[in-house]
Amino acid sequence: MHRLQRTLAVVFAVAWAAACDPDALLGPDAPQGIEGIALRGPVCPVVSDDSKCADQPHQAWIVIEDASGRRIVRLQTGEDGRFRVGLAAAAYRIVPESGDPFPVGSDQIVEVEPGEFTQIIVSFDTGIR
Repeated sequence: MHRLQRTLAVVFAVAWAAACDPDALLGPDAPQGIEGIALRGPVCPVVSDDSKCADQPHQAWIVIEDASGRRIVRLQTGEDGRFRVGLAAAAYRIVPESGDPFPVGSDQIVEVEPGEFTQIIVSFDTGIR
């Protein structure tokens, strides 16, 4: 099994165990859901447009809520920042759990369409300036 496949399997297992709404959360062979990566940045002080200091993968906890604010699942991204979760077609709020005080994550609304995985980036601000 690939390292990425193992990471995704672990992420899915953690997500499944933390599920709060089993009707919205689908199994590992789901035809749709959300997949993405958590990134933290900046990671270097005084970053400019031509800088070679790219945002880095971030292992983080992320909560996924339905449109009414009810928790669907809490999952942890892999060490590479990646995650994948099968979800019923609907709108979801992605709520990254921030550090104390950094990094700080930004919420976002994501729409899952039938038969598709929506690709997202979950950004965490490190506070480095």
